[in-house]
Amino acid sequence: MVQSPPWLPAPEQVAIPLALLVSLALVRRLDGPDGRWGRRLRSRFLLGVPWGTLVSVLGVLAVYLFVQQGWGNWRNPVTLPFSSWSYLYPVGWLLSPFSHTGPGHLVGNLTTTLAVAPLAEYFFGHFPSERGENPLFSRTSNPWVRAFVVFPAGVALVGVATSVFAWGPIIGFSGVAFAFVGFALVRYPLMTVVAVSAQGAIRTVYHAMRDPVIQGQASRNFGNPWWFGIAVQGHALGLVLGVLLGVVVLYRRRERVGALRLWTGAVVVGMSMTLWALWWYRGESTYVLYRGLGVLFVVTLAGLTTVAATADRRPLFGDVSRQQVGLLALLLPLAIMVGVAIPVNLTTVGDASVPGGGPAIEVQGYNVTYAESVQNQKVSAIDVSMFGETTDVTTSGVIVVNEDREIWTQAVSKGRLAFRGRTSVRVGGVGWAADVQVKREGWSALGGGTAYQVWLRGPDDDEWTHTFASEPAVAGPTLANRSVAIVPNEGEFDLHLTRNNSTVADAPIPPKGESVTLDGIRFERNGRKLVAVYDGTRIQVAAREAYN
Repeated sequence: MVQSPPWLPAPEQVAIPLALLVSLALVRRLDGPDGRWGRRLRSRFLLGVPWGTLVSVLGVLAVYLFVQQGWGNWRNPVTLPFSSWSYLYPVGWLLSPFSHTGPGHLVGNLTTTLAVAPLAEYFFGHFPSERGENPLFSRTSNPWVRAFVVFPAGVALVGVATSVFAWGPIIGFSGVAFAFVGFALVRYPLMTVVAVSAQGAIRTVYHAMRDPVIQGQASRNFGNPWWFGIAVQGHALGLVLGVLLGVVVLYRRRERVGALRLWTGAVVVGMSMTLWALWWYRGESTYVLYRGLGVLFVVTLAGLTTVAATADRRPLFGDVSRQQVGLLALLLPLAIMVGVAIPVNLTTVGDASVPGGGPAIEVQGYNVTYAESVQNQKVSAIDVSMFGETTDVTTSGVIVVNEDREIWTQAVSKGRLAFRGRTSVRVGGVGWAADVQVKREGWSALGGGTAYQVWLRGPDDDEWTHTFASEPAVAGPTLANRSVAIVPNEGEFDLHLTRNNSTVADAPIPPKGESVTLDGIRFERNGRKLVAVYDGTRIQVAAREAYN
């Protein structure tokens, strides 16, 4: 394949937008709208453009580029200080709904916004819905104010609400994206289904424009289940807020939508956007997905949405109207979510010490260390046990603690570090960032696990700081009734020969190409392998840990 010069776009990058324009022109020709499309858009949008959506997208992008410093480090922005850790850390809960963990997270939320937010803004409208009202005589009905101030301000308020009332630390615009979905759903349920489906197409076009040709090969990879980390509580909160706001607008305009269409749209949207992915921790690297309960949750939420949006003002019993009962149906789950969120988000790190017994790297209030089987101070902040699950969760890996910012988090799991061998943790704040390097080295004993150690290095350090050593690893095979153990020793690895649980000889593991003899058994280092030679028999007893 002939490649274009680096300063020129690839042929596909030119052909894709041209193909889209030609296709739209063909559709317009076949449909023959005679200006009907433009008139309909201009009847709801100022100059026919969803300005509020564009302003919101640009605002989120600006936070990623400039606040999170994604401009200089697109794939590794600053994230830790911009999560909603606690009410006592306002920077976190103010910026977390507009911040993202990386480009994939950002693109996913922005493509969803570009697909669904225009439909929500169309329902909102830049012009008053009542006939005969002059929009220029009122600040709230002025189309310029509604397009450039009211709608973006509403987006910002919903974003902060998804941060303040979500359970535990969240980051990302997805709560607001779900609010767009909920708001549009109550008026245009089937169009919302189409818009949600369209976000996948938008994302595909974006990736095709960015990387027209990619090459891949089979490889091993470390990863948690795909549903681990989904902030379902934030998504559900955003959806309910959007539905509630949409229902209020419906009530004010005295509009209604068909119950079957709305219920169908709500179920399809909830299923396709994985609102059913309810999960929890079960062990340090094990998680449980309540898929059946999640489906029941989606169906129940669809029913509540339908009841609320289709209710009229007729009395149901006494002076209580159907609309009042419908609103109560939505306010009840919202009140439950808020009631759980407030005590959770009022918890603090307080005087929590840095976990583990090894030293930590301190960077402007951040303490970075490595520890295993320690209690997760954020998840376990409120002790709750029910339905066989508990918040008393332990964790292992690279831990970051910052008491001033109420941060306590596992930045890198034990499993991921074991897979990668080396990684870095980015800490920072508004206007600054720093990387703490982490490395692991280990020896795997044949049939007996792995002995390993972990080192850290701060941004201003020349030397690595030893912070963690595992238990020894004992090889399965025995040699002349003696066992071979790999023992971590202050940054080095020793070879111990034991009999009846007593060490009979020990020495450091020899360098490559050299050997050492312990109690009549010679141990040779052949590259990454450690081979024992005894009485004419050679057997591999250990190998240096390999990483990907």
